[in-house]
Amino acid sequence: MAADSEPESEVFEITDFTTASEWERFISKVEEVLNDWKLIGNSLGRPLEKGVFTSGTWEEKSDEISFADFKFSVTHHYLVQETTDKEGKDEILEDAIPQSMQDLLCMNNDFPPRAHCLVRWYGLREFVVIAPAAHSDAVLSESKCNLLLSSVSIALGNTGCQVPLFVQIHHKWRRMYVGECQGPGVRTDFEMVHLRKVPNQYTHLSGLLDIFKSKIGCPLTPLPPVSIAIRFTYVLQDWQQYFWPQQPPDIDALVGGEVGGLEFGKLPFGACEDPISDLDPIQAPHWSVRVRKADNPQCLLGDFVTEFFKICRRKESTDEILGRSTFEEEGREIADITHALSKLTEPTPVPIHKLSVSNMVHTAKKKIRKHRGIEESPLNNDVLNTILLFLFPDAASEKPLDGTTSVDNSNPPSESEDYNLYNQFKSAPSDSLTYKLALCLCMINFYHGGLKGVAHLWQEFVLEMRFRWENNFLIPGLTSGPPDLRCCLLHQKLQMLNCCIERKKARDEGKNVTNTYPGDAGKAADQLGPDHRKDTDKEKGEVGKSWDSWSDSDEEFFECLSDTEELKGNGQESGKKGGPKEMANLKPEGRLHQHGKLTLLHNGEPLYIPVTQEPAPMTEDLLEEQSEVLAKLGTSAEGAHLRARMQSACLLSDMESFKAANPGCILEDFVRWYSPRDYIEEEVIDEKGDVILKGELSARMKIPSNMWVEAWETAKPIPARRQRRLFDDTREAEKVLHYLAFQKPADLARHLLPCVIHAAVLKVKEEETLENISSVKKIIKQIISHSSKVLHFPNPEDKKLEEIIHQITNVEAIIARARSLKAKFGTEKCEQEEEKEDLERFVSCLLEQPEVLVTGAGRGHAGRIIHKLFVNAQRLTESSDEAAAMAPPEEELKRAGCPEERRHNSVSDFPAPAGRELILRTTVPRPAPYSKALPQRMYSVLTKEDFRLAGAFSSDTSFF
Repeated sequence: MAADSEPESEVFEITDFTTASEWERFISKVEEVLNDWKLIGNSLGRPLEKGVFTSGTWEEKSDEISFADFKFSVTHHYLVQETTDKEGKDEILEDAIPQSMQDLLCMNNDFPPRAHCLVRWYGLREFVVIAPAAHSDAVLSESKCNLLLSSVSIALGNTGCQVPLFVQIHHKWRRMYVGECQGPGVRTDFEMVHLRKVPNQYTHLSGLLDIFKSKIGCPLTPLPPVSIAIRFTYVLQDWQQYFWPQQPPDIDALVGGEVGGLEFGKLPFGACEDPISDLDPIQAPHWSVRVRKADNPQCLLGDFVTEFFKICRRKESTDEILGRSTFEEEGREIADITHALSKLTEPTPVPIHKLSVSNMVHTAKKKIRKHRGIEESPLNNDVLNTILLFLFPDAASEKPLDGTTSVDNSNPPSESEDYNLYNQFKSAPSDSLTYKLALCLCMINFYHGGLKGVAHLWQEFVLEMRFRWENNFLIPGLTSGPPDLRCCLLHQKLQMLNCCIERKKARDEGKNVTNTYPGDAGKAADQLGPDHRKDTDKEKGEVGKSWDSWSDSDEEFFECLSDTEELKGNGQESGKKGGPKEMANLKPEGRLHQHGKLTLLHNGEPLYIPVTQEPAPMTEDLLEEQSEVLAKLGTSAEGAHLRARMQSACLLSDMESFKAANPGCILEDFVRWYSPRDYIEEEVIDEKGDVILKGELSARMKIPSNMWVEAWETAKPIPARRQRRLFDDTREAEKVLHYLAFQKPADLARHLLPCVIHAAVLKVKEEETLENISSVKKIIKQIISHSSKVLHFPNPEDKKLEEIIHQITNVEAIIARARSLKAKFGTEKCEQEEEKEDLERFVSCLLEQPEVLVTGAGRGHAGRIIHKLFVNAQRLTESSDEAAAMAPPEEELKRAGCPEERRHNSVSDFPAPAGRELILRTTVPRPAPYSKALPQRMYSVLTKEDFRLAGAFSSDTSFF
């Protein structure tokens, strides 16, 4: 038994010693990321070309890892380059040092103007950075720094990665990095020192060379040669000899053409301060210049548009801004629209033969004075009168106004791309009243009273609209015809009001309002010949007479009848009058002219085209309302029938006009005129053998309960002048005026913002043509494309609108910088064409590139100007004699031109360097004399408040 139980008693306890610690897990994650990014092994690239760090494309990949609960972000930065052919290089790759070590010695890209700080300090084309993920986190203790460095070293050794790996330590603002790069038998350590103050012994090259020598510890004597690259940075801040040409506009001026002026109808442009604050000329065998731009220079155009956009966020109504409403005692028209409708039966108002500014504003001013003193009015009379004359130039005319002279045709529509921008922006034509109103409100908001001034001008504008409606004066600056749905809603409303004024004006003057757009009877008669002219002239006289008598008649006034009552009435009367035979005895009315050789099918009488009513013009909001109403009727048979009846109001009106003009006609006659395709004719042979034309209605016209048949049976023979109006101009005008009167300044700004953006884009395009900056042209195209997408939506987002305004402001600043640089370098004063072209090319490069090499250094055209600028600045700064400081620039330049004189002069040409950068390089065996010779590099920068050393020291790990 004991023997049997022995195997059971042997229990093996397995202890797993491979359980990973947090440190090991962290190293494993670093290795995993390096493998995922395929950074294993050595991949030699092409030698770096000059300037590639700035002109090339840099990309980066990121991932996140953690050490216990502390999160790190891992980022791979690399310069995008074409891959090289690796065939035949396997033997070389085995012994070749890593690419990053070779880059340490490359001198083609020292001091790149725009690059990652590690690129500037070490000249690397590729590297990986491990940094704390949270911006506030930092690795501060020495033990943690060493732990991270150990992790990096192990990960590089395990994976064979030859890309430098850095760890960011201390607070992020200090930009402190330590790192390592490993290759076959070689290693480079990246170290760094950062101090706030430069130690005295290291302010000169000899002290920095001592550090470099001590760090590399070269066992050879004498020391191999050390190559040194030095860059001194000088900052030019005083521009005493060059005044910025842009002056702030004169606030007191009303109309003027000065720079950035206050002329109504034109947007200002330009920076109010010099948008170029510094130049950084460098004294070296090679000169390069960098433009340091002023942060957010104040620019007039950008400020104008931005301030106007701010109105969109205000919630106050016009009444709340100005106090009690100026419309309270302006009659009962707004309070009670039904009272306004009764004005149609009242006697025609006494016509006013001349408009004047005083006529336009006297009512509003009287109301305003009741509630506020004159001195409290946001706009004074002079400013207000100037604006109103600009908006309504016909007010200054001495001639009585008629419908033909009121529309502003001074700027005929152009086919140019700039003019048609309103189609893309959904704004208004640049010669329209709406566009001018937007510019005036923008100007008032910025210079005259702000939001109160905007509210005041808007009230005056609305009162002017009512004045023109009541006195039959057409609104200038609007094209005739129905509202243009490509424009903003406010522009459509004003066009609708103009349509109403046209109809009312024609009706009050006893004209035939029913044919306003197609043409009048006189024109048609001229085209037909003398015989028909007599008939049409007679008919025209009859129309005028009957219209006048109808206007004062209560028995035949159809305005107050609803649609249902009208349809019932039509049916009853047509029933009483009987069939076509009885209708044939009626007297023809409302004929326009004869329709060629067509005759009525039943009695052979000539077929006459009737005078018809025009369809009612619609704005986009009315079309949306109508669409919603029709959609709510549903898809049932009853809903479809009701929808068809609602949509056939115009058809019914035309049928009634046709019946009145052609007594004894039938539906086929109407279809032959109205829709010829629905009357099919074919040749047939009659009983006598003659070929004749026989016609019949199309298939769709024969469908039972056809809308056309139903409407024809319902229609009565009533001429257009006595029909119920399809377009009730009185009601529509009151609706428009009511809509305008209750617009808040914020609503108004939303309506007009597309016009303001439109105007701003035109302004920057105009200014750009003077400077011819290629980059600005591209930006303007992007702004137009972006704006056309954003502004076509009914309620664009504020954020997107702000982006558009910001883009416009940036373009303005670029153009202002171009003008500033041209003024400083005197491109317009150059007498020699070659010198002028060189300077213009140089200025253009300064605008588009971060740093520009000066051709010919100090001996070139630009170099000489930069030198003289520094000389002048130095003399003005250090000279205690005011007279010397105010001496003419030409004299100073002559004195500065002679090197011997400058040498004996105590005042140096350049100020103390604002910054000094040095790069020391050499190749030495390290750590032993028999070790492989490897690249060593140290970068240093010295400024007043910063001292940094960044060293890359390589050593042989095989022979040491």
